[in-house]
Amino acid sequence: MREDTDNYRELFINDTPMVDLRAPIEFSQGAFPSAISLPLMSDDERAQVGTCYKQQGQQAAIKLGHQLVSGEIKERRMARWIEFCRHNPQGYIYCFRGGLRSQTTQQWLKDAGIHYPLVRGGYKALRNALLDVINELSETLPFHIVGGKTGSAKTLMVNTLANAVDLEGAAHHRGSSFGAYVKPQNTQINFENITAIQMLKKQHAGYQQLVFEDEGRHIGSVDLPVPLYQKMLSAPVAVIEDPLDIRLQRLLKEYVIDMVADYIHVHGEEQGQVLCEAYLLSGLDKIRRRLGNERWQILREEMLKAIRLHQAGAGYDAHLNWLFPLLNWYYDPMYEYQLSLKADRIVYRGNWQECHDYLKAQSVD
Repeated sequence: MREDTDNYRELFINDTPMVDLRAPIEFSQGAFPSAISLPLMSDDERAQVGTCYKQQGQQAAIKLGHQLVSGEIKERRMARWIEFCRHNPQGYIYCFRGGLRSQTTQQWLKDAGIHYPLVRGGYKALRNALLDVINELSETLPFHIVGGKTGSAKTLMVNTLANAVDLEGAAHHRGSSFGAYVKPQNTQINFENITAIQMLKKQHAGYQQLVFEDEGRHIGSVDLPVPLYQKMLSAPVAVIEDPLDIRLQRLLKEYVIDMVADYIHVHGEEQGQVLCEAYLLSGLDKIRRRLGNERWQILREEMLKAIRLHQAGAGYDAHLNWLFPLLNWYYDPMYEYQLSLKADRIVYRGNWQECHDYLKAQSVD
């Protein structure tokens, strides 16, 4: 019979299936990739028990909890837990602190003939373990940074290097004014959790250094953890130097062609086209002040012309008429300035494949 565990890192390294017994609102604020939400109590039930605890104490709150989760409600929730346990014999259950909710569920399962272990310390202990990973590995492991102008396929580089950590993937945002995806960003907590798990797995696989894409302090609405960001600010940089025409074609695919397809896939043809147009215009509006009104107006008019053409089935090439000046007027000068601040940390320059080969070689040194 498996025992309760406090080997938190092993759970994440192995992608161990876990039942999160917290209320849905708690799960939505932050959870773990291998966890599924099968709450002991609904949000409303949890609120009632919490109020009872404050007004009448623990015993009254426990009594109310048992009253609320009884009969058919208890049977339905038990059926889902039992199904999970049978399909995931290697899994665990947890609540917020490894207290009453997980212990109660564990006992109910035991009464049904299922001995299923819990995570000692619960979600809070698991979360703290991941924050410790970020702090520890940011201090102990060397970093390399992948730099390059917009359209240099830095994220692709990260996703093809075995020792790289995909921060933008963890954030579910590409880090620019046009960086949003169709589905919402991850929460700050989920971003940190996913990043920490990536770092932990790389270390466990034996990599002695990590590679990150060059990022600012923020990726969309999330912030890089301070220890990680501070380490990145001093790490050596490899700069991708690809021709403008290659970068433009990448941006056309990433910002326009792929996003049109994604919006249509999620929302249907008509609504997808409308929402993608709003996404493109919103991305431009976010940099209006930095562009200046005159340049913003020029780009907006070109963007609208291109949108009308692709909506009419005329293809996507007209989008190059705003993407080219966008790079020329805004993104390239901005990155050249930022790169000048990192001049003393640049250790390599080359095209995409050359930078890839260089960073791959560093991982085995």
